[in-house]
Amino acid sequence: MGIKTVAVYSDADKDARHVKLADEAVHIGAPPSRESYLVADRIIAAAKQTGAQAIHPGYGFLSENEAFAKRVEEEGLAFIGPKHYSIAAMGDKIASKKLAQEAGVSCIPGYNEAIETPEHAVEIAKGIGYPVMIKASAGGGGKGLRVAFNDKEAHEGFTSCRNEARNSFGDDRVFIEKFVQEPRHIEIQVLGDSFGNVVYLNERECSIQRRHQKVIEEAPSPFISDATRKAMGEQAVQLAKAVKYQSAGTVEFVVGKDQDFYFLEMNTRLQVEHPVTECITGLDLVELMIRVAAGQKLPIAQQDVKREGWAIECRINAEDPFRNFLPSTGRLVRFAPPPQTMFQAEPEKKYGVRVDTGVYEGGEIPMFYDSMIAKLIVHGVDRNDAITKMRAALNGFAIRGISSSIPFQAALLAHPDFVNGNFNTGFIAEHYSHGFVAEDVPHEDPDFLIALAAYMHRRYRARATGISGQLSGHEVQVGEEFVVVSLGHEGRHQYYPLSVTDFESDSGSSIVHLNGKDYRISSTAHLGSIRIQGACNGQGFTAQIERGLPKNPLALRVMHNGTQVDTLVLTPRRAELFKLMPYKAPPDMSKFLLSPMPGLLVDVAVQPGQKVQAGEKLAVIEAMKMENILFAAQDGVVGKIAAGKGDSLAVDEVILEFE
Repeated sequence: MGIKTVAVYSDADKDARHVKLADEAVHIGAPPSRESYLVADRIIAAAKQTGAQAIHPGYGFLSENEAFAKRVEEEGLAFIGPKHYSIAAMGDKIASKKLAQEAGVSCIPGYNEAIETPEHAVEIAKGIGYPVMIKASAGGGGKGLRVAFNDKEAHEGFTSCRNEARNSFGDDRVFIEKFVQEPRHIEIQVLGDSFGNVVYLNERECSIQRRHQKVIEEAPSPFISDATRKAMGEQAVQLAKAVKYQSAGTVEFVVGKDQDFYFLEMNTRLQVEHPVTECITGLDLVELMIRVAAGQKLPIAQQDVKREGWAIECRINAEDPFRNFLPSTGRLVRFAPPPQTMFQAEPEKKYGVRVDTGVYEGGEIPMFYDSMIAKLIVHGVDRNDAITKMRAALNGFAIRGISSSIPFQAALLAHPDFVNGNFNTGFIAEHYSHGFVAEDVPHEDPDFLIALAAYMHRRYRARATGISGQLSGHEVQVGEEFVVVSLGHEGRHQYYPLSVTDFESDSGSSIVHLNGKDYRISSTAHLGSIRIQGACNGQGFTAQIERGLPKNPLALRVMHNGTQVDTLVLTPRRAELFKLMPYKAPPDMSKFLLSPMPGLLVDVAVQPGQKVQAGEKLAVIEAMKMENILFAAQDGVVGKIAAGKGDSLAVDEVILEFE
């Protein structure tokens, strides 16, 4: 658009990507956001000193702050977002529901006054329509909550809810609302201008969530019908018009299994997941926000809104899925996203891969902000095509130095219920209630990973034969018979005898014969690259192969479809000798409290010599806007305290010792 840009940054972000991309950059304070990104005065001062005319608040920090939006306008600057009164109207959950009802938007039917008798409760439940949820006003922890599917259950449920509430909370007020079965989280993207025009740009399916944080978003939804889409879209437009909405915004709905839908809230900003809408509509939402803020009319009417193909977005977070999603910060030793064919500002490019990110290889992931480091977006001709593209893109996304959510995303995309579109907001809690472990990513063909390790080893050996100056009669021999050792925990390894034949060094192809099957693998990838693309038995694949691990420089790590195996490829004789190697157990660290993640130690709750019981609070670590409390795993006496309040800790750094 030819508009010059100014970036603002904190100390933690001085080398961030947005700072390097902007025409100018202004420093606004210390790393904690309350001392930088949340200080309105500094942001407005930066705009004034650089001669900026408008401020885009992004999708965090001050983006939904009515006072900031108002202040920006008062200072004579344009706020690239809705007017402050629209933000205010939608910011209060109770007030926004009332406003939505007045605008003719479906809200969850309920009765919020205190109910005195079970007969009255049955009457209300009938009026709302079964099933209903009977809830204690002061409820919590599952107490004072019943779901009723008929009059009898409503009568009994009301009585027991009241009793539980009185006994548990000393407050027997009970209210009733509609119970939404198998709820989905579906949102409608709206766009308004200052001339009173509002359009809706289809919907996004955001039901795959972990602790109310979206993990995968897609557009359109595999669940709703055209009629439901139209009804939800029209209601979203009615609501936007009622609050005189100008800019991009999102109206969120909860949708039941029978496509009954109810208003949840409105997000008065650009959403993280806006790229999936851009893919299917061919519109650049950020450009349209800027044009509306500049006083221009929307260039499209409702009948011009397209819905082409299927788009999916995965949020790539700096967190370790195998350690209960603990934040993972530090240096990005490798950051190699899959090759991009679509870009933010070119919505006319379709059916490819797009990566939106603020990080780069060699950069530091700070512990002060959100854990999302990239958004991986694919656009396919239909949903199955989009899933296939996303799986290949995740396979080709190489991140080293920190842990990422990629293995978890790969597991979700391979889950049969996800592939069939059979899911709701309880999907992750239901299927991964015990957390996420490597066994949760069953590979459709585990032998392929073993074959790939053998194939790559054979190529390394072939290259070694060409080394000059080899002693005559002792040259490197390639060989055809190998044993791949899959390295297991605590020395529990698995052995796979196989052969690798028909090696053509010029084309990089081999046949791996394993467990009675042939894998014809070919690839032109050079031997130094982490990402390897090729074909196996005529089918294309993308995988990652790494040579050398910290504890074993001879090992090969193979990653594909979220599954990871560490292997050694040995000659049959060496494999026999390897079997005789004793297992060396790691040292016992149970006497130490170790930091489970990199972060800031904000509190040590115990003193040397103090007796602690299992479950007692020992320390608090802050990382990526979240406080993590560390508890004692067993009874003991605190010995030496090794780290102090305010220290920055690395993973597995000792905080304290037990006697």
